[in-house]
Amino acid sequence: MVNPRLIFVVSEALRFLVNAELTGSFGGLTPADQQLKSLAKILREIMALREIIILPDKQLRLVSKPIEKVTTEIRKLADDMFETMYDAPGIGLAAIQIAQPLRLITMDLAKRDEDGESQPRPRVFINPEIVSSSEETSVYEEGCLSIPEYYEEVERPAQVRIRFTDLDGKVHEEDADGLFATCIQHEIDHLNGVLFVDYLSKLKRDRVLKKFTKAAKRAAE
Repeated sequence: MVNPRLIFVVSEALRFLVNAELTGSFGGLTPADQQLKSLAKILREIMALREIIILPDKQLRLVSKPIEKVTTEIRKLADDMFETMYDAPGIGLAAIQIAQPLRLITMDLAKRDEDGESQPRPRVFINPEIVSSSEETSVYEEGCLSIPEYYEEVERPAQVRIRFTDLDGKVHEEDADGLFATCIQHEIDHLNGVLFVDYLSKLKRDRVLKKFTKAAKRAAE
């Protein structure tokens, strides 16, 4: 999958270097190492991979707080979430998955073309909520970046109507079906401290929790 954030980073870096070369700012009063440090700072500010928290981290059970205003910090958080989501790789990410208990979701359901490439279609959902759900259900095999390499079929409403705010502070209502409906329900669940394994039988849930608890203990040793 093409990473739009990476494309932006590379273009910004190239623009910086070209301008420095044309203006001669690598010489004269400004040392080259200072310019390079400035470029490194720009790259750090643009690219920020966050750590995805993994089951059984208790933070995954927190109920995320509403976002009162779209600020520079919220925009930066969304950027970091996209960078983290694409790198994982995944198609959806809730802020709580990077230990930020805020009602913010990033998503990209772009379809791959015949060459295996896809045109990025990043979307941001702030304070998303399900307004209505269909009685008809559908079953999709779901996975989760916070429960890596584990997949199970989950039954959910086939269509939902959602209300959310975008990064410009505008409120929208939209109907979702298919993969979009499944993904948005999955991510909204995260905002409410619910995981997709909660829809499975107690036996399967216990097995998953036991597996990831053991893995966490081994990693801590």
